[in-house]
Amino acid sequence: MTERFTVSLDKELAEAFESYRQRLGYPNRSEAVRDLLRGFLARERAADDPEGACVGVLTYVYDHHRGGLGHQLTEAQHAHHDLTVATLHVHLDHDHCLETNILRGSLKRVREFSQQFIARRGVRHGDLHLVPVKLEADAHAHGDHSHHHEHITPHD
Repeated sequence: MTERFTVSLDKELAEAFESYRQRLGYPNRSEAVRDLLRGFLARERAADDPEGACVGVLTYVYDHHRGGLGHQLTEAQHAHHDLTVATLHVHLDHDHCLETNILRGSLKRVREFSQQFIARRGVRHGDLHLVPVKLEADAHAHGDHSHHHEHITPHD
């Protein structure tokens, strides 16, 4: 079910919003507003419930020649294997690597883990993107066996 509402904006804000919408390629204002609201509400939810579940994307660049830093980062991922779902490692040049870690866990733990990476000496351009999610248990059968697992659903 869709609900309509009207928003009045001053001319400068309306022009800035229209420029934003066009620059990002939204087909219409409604899609842009929905995305902005989802992002705002996700941040609010994260602030209100640090123990709530999330998925996160941690991205950082580091100098792999810096005193065992690559090994330290890998060890930290192993020590928190319950948070680390996957890691993508890219060689940018002779000295620098980019890594992207897909994380899953409580907002608080994912943030704390990510901050350990971002704050390390030799790590640059660290950033964490969080998506609060709902975890729902599910059980179903496949032929002669059944199993349980979690469904991860982003909040609307």
